[in-house]
Amino acid sequence: MGLFKIDILSIIHLFFKHCTMNNIVVRSHIHIVFSNLFRLACVLLLTCLCVGAQAEDTLDITVTGSGGQLFPVIIPVFENEGSLPQSVSEIVRADLERSGLFKLIDLGPMTLPESRAPDLAAMAARGADAALAASVVASSGGQFEIRLRLFDTTRTDTKHELGGVTMRMSPAHYRMTAHQIADFIYEKLTGIPGYFSTRIAYVVKNNQGYELHVADSDGMNTQPALRSHESIISPAWSPNGQQLAYVSFEARKPVVYIHTLTTGQRKVLANFKGSNSAPAWSPDGKQLAVVLTKDGLSQIYLINADGSGARRLMTSAGIDTEPAWSPDGRTIYFTSDRGGDPQIYRFDVSNGAVERITFEGGYNVTPRPSPDGKKLAFITRNDKGFRVAVLDLPSRQTAILTDSSRDESPSFAPNSNMILYATVIGDKGVLSAVSTDGRVRQRLSIQAADVREPAWGPLQK
Repeated sequence: MGLFKIDILSIIHLFFKHCTMNNIVVRSHIHIVFSNLFRLACVLLLTCLCVGAQAEDTLDITVTGSGGQLFPVIIPVFENEGSLPQSVSEIVRADLERSGLFKLIDLGPMTLPESRAPDLAAMAARGADAALAASVVASSGGQFEIRLRLFDTTRTDTKHELGGVTMRMSPAHYRMTAHQIADFIYEKLTGIPGYFSTRIAYVVKNNQGYELHVADSDGMNTQPALRSHESIISPAWSPNGQQLAYVSFEARKPVVYIHTLTTGQRKVLANFKGSNSAPAWSPDGKQLAVVLTKDGLSQIYLINADGSGARRLMTSAGIDTEPAWSPDGRTIYFTSDRGGDPQIYRFDVSNGAVERITFEGGYNVTPRPSPDGKKLAFITRNDKGFRVAVLDLPSRQTAILTDSSRDESPSFAPNSNMILYATVIGDKGVLSAVSTDGRVRQRLSIQAADVREPAWGPLQK
């Protein structure tokens, strides 16, 4: 279901989300909700009992679909890989396979040393269009070098080598290095930056309460950033990937915090009278859009990243919520019921002009522009339920990408090709991912807990 972050419309949605995962069914159609319902819904939310088991450390990722024609590639065992604490080549292969775009050709234990070009004709005969040659070389101070060369097996001229790179690696960072290798291969073969070395944030609900987790894009290296007995929602990555803004109910009301991941330090960004919710970073990281009710209905404000200078962005007789910046910082997309039903609008930061964006259907919420600025993901409701849709902004064509019925919280991968979102499968909250063409699908779940509120981090710089 599309998420109205702690405002008059959203509070009912939050009650639905936190309770229907535990067999409390709310089926009423939400239209215009009176302001005094906010207080009642907050009480319902804070007293809603959710039963689950202790969360495991990592997400389990299952590919449930794949692209049309898969690109056949050979990723062999790296030469001298036995000196590493774990196989880097296995992680690289898992990354590429999980993307749903590649078919991995198995060479068994055979290595293809980086020091010489492989027999490309033999690789092509095995059905591969590309092959990686890779070696591990011990370096000083317990470090290693991983030397790579990627070849196009279909070419016979001197341009058959697509590129090479040497990466220094400490044993403690072998997983990140493997993800970076997968990014290198992905970009060389598709022309699009990879996303394997990025991180994701999400909220786990278990019998201990709520936990905000940060993990690698494959669900490994999970680190709990925050544990609370009260709800945590709306995590949002800073543009540099070093901080998360989120909403916590630990003060028995929604308050926006900024959390520095390297130190664990956090500070209050917004704790005004009423509700403080839906943080969204500006592309330069200097300010955030937030939704406040301090002056009445939920409205969008801008606030400096140090918590100063809160100022109202626009004035509306309706509810404005769920802000999201365009990557160029010129536009803020948001959800509003100013026209009756909740629809998506955009605000021109330079001149204050507001334009409605969605027109198909009577319920479209949670706008999330892609990092390349070409697409807009959102949640739409049809007769099948609440689903992830994507709007191609230049053509204004909309496509529904999912076949589930209780989707929410879409978040683009930094290369704009995948969308991470939360849904419910068998009364359990899980994360899923779908490509923007709908062909590649993944499911990310924790066996004994609900997972929700995903946010995909930026490319590492």
